[in-house]
Amino acid sequence: MKLNRDSYIGHIRDQEEKALLARVLDRVETLLKNHRCVLTNFHDPYHTGLIISMLERIPGLDFAAGGGYPTAERVRIALFPDYLDESQVNFELVLLAVEGNFKMVKTTHRDFLGSILSLGIKRELIGDILITPRGCQVIVAREVASYLRANLTKVHRVGVEVREIGFEVLSLPEVTIKEIRTTVASLRLDAVAAAGFGMSRSRMAREIQAEKLNLNWCGSEVSAMVQEGDMLSLRGRGRVEVAEVKGSTKSGRISIVLKRFL
Repeated sequence: MKLNRDSYIGHIRDQEEKALLARVLDRVETLLKNHRCVLTNFHDPYHTGLIISMLERIPGLDFAAGGGYPTAERVRIALFPDYLDESQVNFELVLLAVEGNFKMVKTTHRDFLGSILSLGIKRELIGDILITPRGCQVIVAREVASYLRANLTKVHRVGVEVREIGFEVLSLPEVTIKEIRTTVASLRLDAVAAAGFGMSRSRMAREIQAEKLNLNWCGSEVSAMVQEGDMLSLRGRGRVEVAEVKGSTKSGRISIVLKRFL
């Protein structure tokens, strides 16, 4: 089945984003033809939001995102026929432990990622990298797991062993949360996001118009209304959750509690 691509991506100006969405549409057409689940590569929250915004407009399919744990930054999107249940979806993820004697060597996320990419593996096939005392745990697409196990032998001049482990021993990252108690004139997206990310409302409006901010992983309008439980994500600035809407103050403003993930 061929889609009218212009109706889905014709309005996209950024050529890299347009190419990304076109590749996703390739997979959508494969799904609609074969009626089998297909997977995207890993994407960050911003690009995940772009993809989801497009997928929501395509009839005949359903989708779900998975990155190995609920708060994963990088996720794959599974596309499947709308008559299937999400519980039947396999995201084809593998958790690898990369371990060595790092006691005398300070290593960072960048060191591990750089060593992996130096093997010729594309970034889009690598999910989150979680630093551990002995090295790291890395979530990867199943199709590159064996290659990594066989070829990743050194990180930052330290010899490493790579082995597959179960997700039940995943070392979940420690999340730092800043609680923000404030008031806003209204629950419009620009007002709440400005309070959460610490910038002026006019600047936030420009960020929203430039499609840099997502509401629940999807693009939105400046005037959209937010509610308790919504998640706001701003490219390069992280995420803010609308944790609580407490009601109006005597001055007529709305008291809210936000949680900013640092």
